[in-house]
This record gives sequence, structure tokens and C-alpha cells, in this order.
Amino acid sequence: MAKKGRVFSGARPTGRQHLGNYLGAIKNYVALQDDYECVYCIVDLHALTTMDEFEDLKQNTAEMALDWLAAGIRPDETIMFVQSHVPQVTELHTILSMFTQLGKLTDLPTFKEKVAQHPHNVNYGLVGYPVLMTADIALYKTDTVPVGIDQASHIEFAREIVRTFNHRTQSNVLIEPQMKNTEYPKVLGTDGAQKMGKSLNNHIELAATPEETLARVMTMVTDPQRQRRTDPGRPEVCNVFTLHKTFSPNELPMIDRECRVAGIGCVDCKKILAKSLNADLAPFRARRAEIAKDPNRVWDVLHDGAKRATAIAEKTMDEVKAAVGLP
Repeated sequence: MAKKGRVFSGARPTGRQHLGNYLGAIKNYVALQDDYECVYCIVDLHALTTMDEFEDLKQNTAEMALDWLAAGIRPDETIMFVQSHVPQVTELHTILSMFTQLGKLTDLPTFKEKVAQHPHNVNYGLVGYPVLMTADIALYKTDTVPVGIDQASHIEFAREIVRTFNHRTQSNVLIEPQMKNTEYPKVLGTDGAQKMGKSLNNHIELAATPEETLARVMTMVTDPQRQRRTDPGRPEVCNVFTLHKTFSPNELPMIDRECRVAGIGCVDCKKILAKSLNADLAPFRARRAEIAKDPNRVWDVLHDGAKRATAIAEKTMDEVKAAVGLP
């Protein structure tokens, strides 16, 4: 079957992935393979913009790649690689920076947010982050970028850089990428208040053992107004119930009904969720364990992906250099 186009998406190497990563991105990565040529990148250079310590970067890259493969990324048809392994991306970044106004970069809301989060480390790479992201996308002649609402402004900015480059060079070398909205409702952490993330230690790892998963689920915050087992619950405000919608669809009507009349308590509800999560993740965990038996397999996949990505990148850079008159 003919593919609809080429998708690019990248993610920072954060090590073992959690439910938020899976529902918000990885699950969609796997599904997109059926209809698109997919290029998935672990963006280690982007990670450097906000890192103070670097010793875990390589291991985090391997752990993330292992989770992607276990989740269903098919490296025989999908290009999966590490950003820094294709140096042409930094070359294109440099050229595109000549077509990007500094004032526009510093006016981006996401830049201001990062400055607030990392006031001690406002580096050049942080300012130029959107330009490097544009280079990531444009280098592989990407026409489709799956994004959530929080990334829409960056993709629109990438489109602007591409339009500026093509206009000023009087060429159509670079493809203006289209956004494909893939927004999954924000996955809250075990605290029930903030987005799931490792930095807040409110996450549930995909590769956790069943016992670890149960322990994490049992710490989850539920309906704050339900103080006693006999109090009726409100599923619509309960983070545990939100995850039941994805992982316990067959039991959802019962959980909704019994929670509202105090037929089941929060402990019961959490135990059902933990059981559902462990059942759903069992195939993933088995595949992960099998892949992990060969420590070289992940790096073989990433190096092969880099070679295939480089073949595309070299052709793009030949066209870019010709367009700007570089010999």
C-alpha cells in the first residue's frame, strides 16, 4: 500500500518511558507506521540545552530506544536513530539560523517558559532550539509532523523558517511541514494534579514489574472529597478512573456505577487498574526482556537508522548548499 507521506518526530532521551510517554506519543508512533514513512529520532542534542549532568545520556538513549522497539516500532521499515549520529542536522541548523530573526526566537512563549525553568542556564542552544528543531524536520524532507497542542507554535515557526528560506533563495528545496494533531488528553501523574513526569516522581514506568506497578498505582490520588470508604465517589474528577477509560474499558460501566454509590472503594478501584495495566503491558514487557538479552541489538538498530537517515540528509544538504550558493 502506498504511504501517505513522511512523518518525523523526535523526543528527548529520558530513559525508561512511562505511561504519559506511551499514551501521549509512543502509541501514536506505532500506529502511524501503517500509513506513513516514519522517521523517529532520539534528540540528544536538544537534551543538552537544559542538562547540567551528562553521564546518563547514553544509557537514557538506549533505554528509550529499547522501550520504543518493545512498544512496536518496526526498524525494518521505520528509520529510528539518534540525532547526533547524523551531523548534517547541525550543518542545516547553522544555515537556517541565517534566515531566522533573533527577536522572534526570544519572543516565543516556549523560550520564555524555559528561561523561567532554567534561569541559571540560558544558553545559545536554548535560544536556537526551534531552529534546530526545524532542521530536524526539514533535513528529511518531512511533510507531516504529529504534534500536541503545546507544540503547535513551534511547528508553525518551523513552517515560517522554511517559507523564508525558500522565498529568499527562490527555491522549493525545503518542504513546508503540515501538522497532524495527535493530542491525547493530558496524562496526570500519581499526584492527580500535574502532568506525569520523572522530574516530579509521579510516573508509572512501562517496564516496571507487576509488583512495582501495583505499588505506584496504590499511591495515586483519587477523588479528594471521598474521605471514607462509604462516601460516594465522583469518577469524572478521579485520575484513576481516567486511566480506566484506556486500560479497563470492559469494566468501565461497573466501576462508574459502583463508585458513585460506594459499592467499591478507592482501594478496590486502584487494584482493578493495576491488574488492567499489568495485563495490558505484559506483552510489551516480554518483548522488552527478549530484546534486552542482546545488548548490541538496540545500538545496531540505531546505527542502521542513522545510515539510512544520512542518505536522505546528504541529498538535502546538496540542494540546500546549491540554493544558498555554497561551493
